[in-house]
Order: sequence, then C-alpha cells, then structure tokens
Amino acid sequence: MALELVCPAGTPSALRAAVDAGAHAVYCGFADETNARNFPGLNFSPAEMIKGVQYAHDHGAKVLVAINTFPKADSFEPWAKGLAVAEEAKADAVILADMAVLDHAANKHPGLRLHLSVQAAANTPEAIGFYARTFGVKRVVMPRVLSVEEIAKLNAEIDVETEAFVFGGLCPMTEGRCALSSYATGRSPNLSGVCSPPEFVEYVEDAEGTTVKLAGFTIDRFGRDEAAGYPTLCKGSFNAGGKTCHLFEDPVSLNAASLLGRLAEAGVTAFKIEGRQRGKGYVAEVVRTFRAAVDALEAGRDPVEAERILAGLVEGGRQTSGAYRKQWR
Repeated sequence: MALELVCPAGTPSALRAAVDAGAHAVYCGFADETNARNFPGLNFSPAEMIKGVQYAHDHGAKVLVAINTFPKADSFEPWAKGLAVAEEAKADAVILADMAVLDHAANKHPGLRLHLSVQAAANTPEAIGFYARTFGVKRVVMPRVLSVEEIAKLNAEIDVETEAFVFGGLCPMTEGRCALSSYATGRSPNLSGVCSPPEFVEYVEDAEGTTVKLAGFTIDRFGRDEAAGYPTLCKGSFNAGGKTCHLFEDPVSLNAASLLGRLAEAGVTAFKIEGRQRGKGYVAEVVRTFRAAVDALEAGRDPVEAERILAGLVEGGRQTSGAYRKQWR
C-alpha cells in the first residue's frame, strides 16, 4: 500500500493550499464543537465542506472530516448532522472518537469509512480490535506517546491501518485523557474542541521580559530576547522538587521527518501533519516539504532534510522526535 500524507486544513483556503502543495489527503472539521480545533475563524460550514471535498477530488486528493470530540448530555444533534453532511459531501472518511458517534455512523451511514481519532487514545491491540469489530473502523490514529518499536509491535497484532503524527504540535498526554485545560479555563479539547483557548491568554511585558498567563495562571516567563511560547499548561515552566523546569514537556514541535523510513517499516500507513490552526502559507510549505520527503522515501532516494528546511516554522525554533525515540518525558 502506498504511503499517504495526511495534511491539515483549518480553512477552505488552507485546504486548497494543502492540495496544491501535494497532500494525498487533507483533514478538516465543521465550525462547531464537533471537532478538536474549534477556534474562532477556523473550520468549514456545510456548504464550504461540500465545495472543499469537490476541489480535493478534482485534484486527486482525499478529504477526511474530523468529528472527533465527545458530545455532552442532550447535545448529540451537531454530531449527527456532521456525519450526514460528511456523507452528503462525499468525504472519503470521518475521524471519530466517541463510541455513540461511532455507533451512529456505523448504523445510519454505513457507506462512510470510519477512522478512529487520536482522541480515543486506543493504543493496545485489544482496544483497536474492539473498535474494528464493533464499528468497522478501518484506520486508527496513533497517540503521540508511542515509540516506533511499540507501533511496530502493535501493527503486527492488528488488522487495520495506522496513522502517525510526524510534524506539528506535540501533545504530551495520552489524547482524550487530558483535563489540564479544562481545570484552568473550563474548556477542553475533548468536549469543547479547544485546548488553552486564546481568549484566556495574556502576555505581560515588563523590563525583564514577558510573562505568559492562561486564565490568570502564570505559565512561563521569557527573557527579552527569547521567543515566548503559547501558554498551554502542559508546556509551562513550574517549580517542583526544588527547581524550576518544564515539568511535563518543553515548548517544542514534533518533527519526525528523519524517522519516516522507520515508521514505514513499522507498518504505518499514513503520516499526519498537525496544524489546522495554521495559515495557508505555513501549510503549503510544510506539506510541500513532507511530500518531497515521502516521494524520496518511496523512490529509494536520499531523504529530504525536513528538519533543516522547516526549522523556522517550529515552536520556539526547536524541534524534537518526541516519544518515537523515547527522548520524551
């Protein structure tokens, strides 16, 4: 099976940019709480989704629709509507996390191909087998807490495709099980579709530099010449054990371009780029670089030096291979 490059599209213009830059597939969501990137100014109306899918298909690309948050009590209708619109738009797959949404899709929209979101945090053969048998899931997105060796062992025991993140934001939690943002702001990626929402973010400048706050909590401090990171709690600097450090994870970005060959050997079907909140210029450059890397890999050529090429686009100017090499705390 050919490798698939799955790329972010937070807006219709980003979708077109990703497709034009060489994405094999793009993933996007509706402008509501049904997807885990529910930021103002992002995402698609039903009409935009239909047009976006048509544009992608006209240019030989697929569209995967993320409906991957968890419905609250008495609020299932937006998720049901999203599935209906995705089918109407002729989306190539939907990316789901909640079991009720999966059940609804499997029973009411049997023609839809189902992918299991990273938000479901399925990282064992037993869990993945359950979703495959019960709902007919065809692909599972791997949590960003697994090493290449763990993914290889997992792929040897399952019968569905796997998709692994290779670039972008590095979430240090097992996705779907994080309550840090909810604790601070009352909103979380799992239920509200947003982590550390921007309306709670504050940057305070003084003579010593920048203090970064989230909902009144001081997350980090940066010197005058340092680039201030976005204040997600998991990447904050805290006092613990008598020292101040980034307790959970450093403010860096994932770049696993050098590991594409090993991930492919481990049985990974698709490489996923994170970044639906990013602009079309960012999307185009990252997609173009990774498409060249994937093409080189499949042709047996020397890999593209994506770490060097994309160094200016990563968080804080720093990048990591994340948990894939077990350098991740």
